[in-house]
Amino acid sequence: MARVVIDYAPRDAFKPLHKRTERWAVVVAHRRAGKTVACINDMIRRAVTDGKRDARYAYIAPYYNQAKSVAWDYLMRFSEPIRKSQNISELWVELVNGARIRLFGADNADALRGLYFDGVVLDEYGDWRAGVYSTVIRPALRDRKGWAVFIGTPKGKNSFFDLWQSAEEDEGWMRLKVKASESGILDAEELADARRSMTDDQYSQEYEASFEAAVVGAVYSKEMAMVRDADQISRVPYDPSLPVHTAWDLGVGDATAIVFWQQIGREVRVIDCYEASGEGLPHYASVIKAKPYNYGTHFAPHDIAVREFGSGKSRIDVAREWGIDFVMAPKQSLEDGIHAVRMLLPRCWFDAKKCETLTEALHHYRWDMDNKSGELKPRPVHDWSSHMADAARYMALSMQEVASSRPAFRATRTDFGARRAGY
Repeated sequence: MARVVIDYAPRDAFKPLHKRTERWAVVVAHRRAGKTVACINDMIRRAVTDGKRDARYAYIAPYYNQAKSVAWDYLMRFSEPIRKSQNISELWVELVNGARIRLFGADNADALRGLYFDGVVLDEYGDWRAGVYSTVIRPALRDRKGWAVFIGTPKGKNSFFDLWQSAEEDEGWMRLKVKASESGILDAEELADARRSMTDDQYSQEYEASFEAAVVGAVYSKEMAMVRDADQISRVPYDPSLPVHTAWDLGVGDATAIVFWQQIGREVRVIDCYEASGEGLPHYASVIKAKPYNYGTHFAPHDIAVREFGSGKSRIDVAREWGIDFVMAPKQSLEDGIHAVRMLLPRCWFDAKKCETLTEALHHYRWDMDNKSGELKPRPVHDWSSHMADAARYMALSMQEVASSRPAFRATRTDFGARRAGY
């Protein structure tokens, strides 16, 4: 192949990314650093130099529309000298050597199943739904020993923070942090203007790539930070001597989320969670029955009692036919429910493995923001985290019902913090 020059001059801050030899990399960078441009060009270069037949690469953002708006123009622009064809509706380009680069959204993980990849870029990984990488992306890299680059800006101590921390002691990983105060990418006047219009936490997070700053708009930011710092996300085994209660957020044509917990005194042991979409109550009944738990009470929101016009049955009637006898959670306002969760979280221990989807949702759940004024709206954003967060809210509201009805079980308090090792 003749030598081709692409109109891209790497910034000094990202040269280590392009020179890396490690299979895995995590890049934490400030806003407007140019991490998307750097990663798209890194992918293009590797696509034409890796030498693999029918090579496949992917740039994956948290949402499909986000991938299109953020990366498509860059992919088209920088691939132009070596681009053979493109498909705008499916967001892929094919290069002259047959390698193909495609854009995806992690919100539609099913579109990624069954594919293989020789390399992927996972953008804003802290906003991803828990489990998508481990169950969908990682298997797609296995057969051809593909590489992965995780990029983003910090949003508190979430899964992206955990990845950054774990990569520090792993020789197979490259870590790169790009701070505005060190990169020289944005001039002093621009940074000063940004600092004037933002809080200290906002500036630290967005421009100094700090994981320690409070997450802007996160509903349970302080409470989840306390839970994490107290090592209350660890190993929490099922205790057969205690009943398992469940709280449900039942979606209609949407996701349904279930939280499983046990309680002894004031201690709440959240041992499991489950979420799916596009399924009816029979599916969730089978999931419940398949788990080896001794159940106490199943709680659901009040709208479960609403009867459908066609059948004349409510979902509480249908659930009873499938062996689930629901109790309606106390009906409270959204604000009261959020307050109940905030009061409950310091008493909760979460199983790190089985409750990963739940803890990530509680980290991510955030108030909506007015893009013009920059002020937070009185309702949270409805996204992938909403269903698990709502199930946690019904759990919190149901605590008094559990306390008044449960029998006296004899059990000793377990110091789960001492059990953290083993995952």
